[in-house]
Amino acid sequence: MSGKQITWNGGLQPEAIDILAKDGGMIVSPTKVGYIIMTSDKAGLERKFEAKQRKRNKPGVVLCGSLEQLRSLAQLTPEIDQLYQRHWDEDILLGCILPWRDDALSRIPDDGSKELMMDGRQTSCFVIKFGKPGENIAKALWDTHGKFSFASSANPSGQGNRGLVEGIGERIAARADLIIEANAYVKSIQPNDANKVRYEQGVMVSMVDSEGRLIPQQNGERKITPCPVLIRKGLDVDKIMALLSEIFPSWDYRHGDYY
Repeated sequence: MSGKQITWNGGLQPEAIDILAKDGGMIVSPTKVGYIIMTSDKAGLERKFEAKQRKRNKPGVVLCGSLEQLRSLAQLTPEIDQLYQRHWDEDILLGCILPWRDDALSRIPDDGSKELMMDGRQTSCFVIKFGKPGENIAKALWDTHGKFSFASSANPSGQGNRGLVEGIGERIAARADLIIEANAYVKSIQPNDANKVRYEQGVMVSMVDSEGRLIPQQNGERKITPCPVLIRKGLDVDKIMALLSEIFPSWDYRHGDYY
């Protein structure tokens, strides 16, 4: 690990930008819910799958360092936009399954990245407010280098990292180009939660139908379907359900209803 692991500097970590701005970079970064692998292109995604020894069937997780970036990449309705805005303003981690904008698809390198970034329906999970260390990196990568930020939990397959850099496992640690340690930051988000009960993931809400098409506007009307579906509970799930209820008269709770 010598020289590869550094302690978060409290702001933008320039070493991370140096690595992810180049082709094939892969780092480990702290978030509000533990450690993640961050990559920025096809070569990095391939390294991530190899490091984790995981299947490729889930939608990619796209980290957005600003609402402007989110709006330029994902298809949104005014109501979904409002949901993201509320979570942004209140600094709440949120990820929604959404289709890509047509003009954003053309920005993806034609190197096979698409197949690793999204599921068969051409949707991805677009995440905001996942924690300052990674948010700073994602924003700088996009604003300065025009590069995406993709995320995956830095867990040995089937195990959590418990919010500790020591928990990412030897395989991921050996393969990462850089590891940013911030155990104190991760603990500060859920300071009173013992390892067994702390959330190790963010809430995920599906905003698409079974074909990957955007759900319809509800405009305050009841019984509109298809509707938002909360498919994974996690950090701040109570706050997120309250905000969902304010904007959408109808939404479903189906934890574990993955793709």
